[in-house]
Amino acid sequence: YLCVWVCVWVCVSCLLILSLSLTHTHSLSLKELETEGQYRLAESHYVEGGDWKSAVNMYRLVDKWDDAFRVAKQHGGANAAKQVAFIWGKTLGGESAIRLLQKLGFLMQCIDFAAESGAFQYAFDLAKHHSAQHKIPELHLKQAMYLEDEGKFKLAEEAFIRAKKPKEAVLMYVHCQDWDAAQRVAEVHDPESVSDILVGQARVAFESREYQKAETFLLRAQRPELAIQYYKECGKWEDALRLAREYLPNKLNALQEEFESSQLTHSGHGGEGNDNLLNAANKLVSHGDYSRAIETYLRITYDDVNDHKVLQEVLKKALQLAIKFVPNQVNSVGHTVAQRLSDMKAYEASAEAFLVTERYKEAIDMFIACERWDRAKTVARELAPMFEEYVEKLYVDTLKKSGKAEALADVDVIAALDMLASKGQWKKVMQRAEEEGPEVLKKYVAMYAASLIQEDAPTKALQVLAKFGVSDNPASFNIYRRLCHDLFLSESFSSVTAYKTWASLRDVLTQLTEQIPGNSEFNAYRIVTHLLAVRTSCDGNSQLAEVGVKCAVALLRYTNYLLPDKAFFEAGSTCRQQGWDNMAFVFFNRFLDICDAIEDGTTSMLDHSDFKETDVPHDVALPSDFSISIEEREAAKEWVLAVSMDQGIQQQLNTDERGCYEASLYNHVNKSTAPMCILT
Repeated sequence: YLCVWVCVWVCVSCLLILSLSLTHTHSLSLKELETEGQYRLAESHYVEGGDWKSAVNMYRLVDKWDDAFRVAKQHGGANAAKQVAFIWGKTLGGESAIRLLQKLGFLMQCIDFAAESGAFQYAFDLAKHHSAQHKIPELHLKQAMYLEDEGKFKLAEEAFIRAKKPKEAVLMYVHCQDWDAAQRVAEVHDPESVSDILVGQARVAFESREYQKAETFLLRAQRPELAIQYYKECGKWEDALRLAREYLPNKLNALQEEFESSQLTHSGHGGEGNDNLLNAANKLVSHGDYSRAIETYLRITYDDVNDHKVLQEVLKKALQLAIKFVPNQVNSVGHTVAQRLSDMKAYEASAEAFLVTERYKEAIDMFIACERWDRAKTVARELAPMFEEYVEKLYVDTLKKSGKAEALADVDVIAALDMLASKGQWKKVMQRAEEEGPEVLKKYVAMYAASLIQEDAPTKALQVLAKFGVSDNPASFNIYRRLCHDLFLSESFSSVTAYKTWASLRDVLTQLTEQIPGNSEFNAYRIVTHLLAVRTSCDGNSQLAEVGVKCAVALLRYTNYLLPDKAFFEAGSTCRQQGWDNMAFVFFNRFLDICDAIEDGTTSMLDHSDFKETDVPHDVALPSDFSISIEEREAAKEWVLAVSMDQGIQQQLNTDERGCYEASLYNHVNKSTAPMCILT
């Protein structure tokens, strides 16, 4: 039995591996089809795989909107077709968009969709069509409500007026207690609303316990009954009775009876205690007076109940009553309850209240405040798609600030990798970058190498490039140049211990030049590192000593890439060791001239006559400082002075049968260039 189960397990594992491999291969083949322009074939694969949305997106990216619309309509239905038509029209704009959407039969739906998405300018452009002009006032109204939610009240006011809804502008200002603006709009556009403004001011004054001021507002609005009601609710019965006697004598008796009943109730509870408002609200509910019960619940503060949890339940009860019995007050009550819960830092409860009033942006913000990202994303996705990007951006920013790279990787891999890179966690970066594919890997290989170079660790940077490869992206070329420069400065040109470095750099540059054929600069770097690799491999081997010397001499051909003082010093030293004193004399002289030029900061005094009609560069960039120690410079100077007295030493380069400098590829006699020996 054990053998049977083992066999079954092996078979299942193999099938799973095969399935994953086929899926990956299928994905790659689809990308190849898209790249080759075989869009119909790619579409059929996407549709067969149940991923028609990718087919739509493919057609969108190559501007094949007819096909994108066809696939969306065929496989996603009318709603998907509408969304594609909406985006298609938006790319056209103007009359072209109108004609397109009219032809497709989605003009009206796209106008509504644009308004719901906050793209009002696009909605107005579409509504210019004669068949849709009746929607313009409705669009102005929606725009006004949107601007109000965004806190852009002046713009919202103008939109309300264009929508012929000045009363809504007045109520907006009343809601935010901008009485001057409310008065201005009412007087010009809706005189009947002046009374509503005074009532609103009175309500705020009562809540602030400015009773005389509130009474004045209500009398100006000719609403004495409302003043009496407010006085009753705050327990100021004497003022309520006074107003009744002066302005509503027909209601005085009933009010007197209510006052006496209230006094009895209070005496039964030992006077006006902190529970009176709550008891009064509960009694109003039992009598079915839900509007006044809601108002009473909303008047209760922390000082009345001395318990945040109780106060939260009271506020929730007020909203529940509005939803169930007074639906016309749901928006105002819901907003008040949500705002007070937010002030109490009961963010999740506040979010639920905002949802009741369909204030989705505020609800999302409250869910974010209590870190209920799942709820915030659900609201955005299902109820307010225009805020999906907003939520996603805040979520990513929060993850970045908190340093939660693993969670961030689930929504934004690049941001997560950047975060890890900023922390120097390169091992994790490279591991995840490899999983994401070659393009992502190349980016972070370059960043890693650049970081190591900045830390003066060019050898480690070389190891990274050797392990993960190089990129043909021109943005990375400066990294490779800097790497070569730093290694030319820090590594030996002759010691066998440097062989691995030069051989590795040669391999890296070979890989690069294969990716960017024809690049003369990096091809020159490749040749230089090849010669250095051969040169250092000959160190300590007497049979290969001459090969090493020839490599050192050949490197002078590339002093515009190398450090010129170091190159000439190495060439002079190796020629001297080999007994090529004439050549050593020339090279050391050139070395000393370069040292003088470095000290003077100019090459104007350099004499190039020794290298005339050779391929040794004349104009080379001088380093800012010497790359050869002062002891070695002094030793070279002493040797030159010593041999300059020797009649057997000539300051001249060796020539060959061509009559040219033997290390020069360029033949000045017949103006030709010889191929370079691959070894020396």
